Amino acid sequence: MHDTRAFESLLAFWVESGVDTALADEPINRTLPAIEAPAPAAAESAPPPPERRRPPPPMPAPAPVLATQAPDVLAKAVAAASEAAATAQDLEALAAAIAAFEGCPLKGGARQAVFARGRPDAPVMAIGEGPGGEEDLQGLPFVGRAGQLLDRMLAAAGLTDRVFITNTVFWRPPGNRTPTTDEQAVCEPFVRRAIELVRPRVLLLVGAASARFVLKRSEGVLALRGRWFEWRSGDGELEIPALPTLHPAFLLRQPAAKKKSWEDLLLLAERLDRPHRPE
Repeated sequence: MHDTRAFESLLAFWVESGVDTALADEPINRTLPAIEAPAPAAAESAPPPPERRRPPPPMPAPAPVLATQAPDVLAKAVAAASEAAATAQDLEALAAAIAAFEGCPLKGGARQAVFARGRPDAPVMAIGEGPGGEEDLQGLPFVGRAGQLLDRMLAAAGLTDRVFITNTVFWRPPGNRTPTTDEQAVCEPFVRRAIELVRPRVLLLVGAASARFVLKRSEGVLALRGRWFEWRSGDGELEIPALPTLHPAFLLRQPAAKKKSWEDLLLLAERLDRPHRPE
């Protein structure tokens, strides 16, 4: 009997590593025992080979079903989000604007908007991917098992009460799937406004979907983590160092990878506590 958890963990590892393409037309179940082909009969008793026929052309693979929007609908939703975010003069007003926003397709399947938790003047802003089931229930980000692990790691690195935590989307994706880039694009104006209001010294990008979207890069998180990048606001006024790291949900499936995340947090803490350069 096979351990399905091991297979799920391996698939999760591939996803976090950036593997998102299958090379074969049909999946191969490599968990089944190999079936030995029968030995060929003697040449004198073998029937003549059948006439070879050219196989029919393969059918095109069906396109993946994603929660995407038509370009004009997406553009209108992003414009509406930008307008709503710009009117928010503080985090409380921004939370209210997010809760009232109707342009994100994720909203219809979620209980409530999940915006943020933590100090409003925190020197670190952690940006995850999206809310899960427990977050959808409580209305706060990173409060499930993964969030509890993140809190323990932040505490061990001396970062307790120094972090403001949010996500790239504010409503739970169905089945806890990864949010699409369209869904992230609709929510991005609110994320940018949160960064402008908090004005953190560093950004911690938690997970592949967050790191790729915020930094506009295509590499997997294992290639991005442990490296400093620069996030810039649209007007160029803010330039904030950003550090990608592994998602704690991945660490729950791959405990051996906790060492990498711990190294990332120590790198962040060292930069955070480095004396300020004179202006």
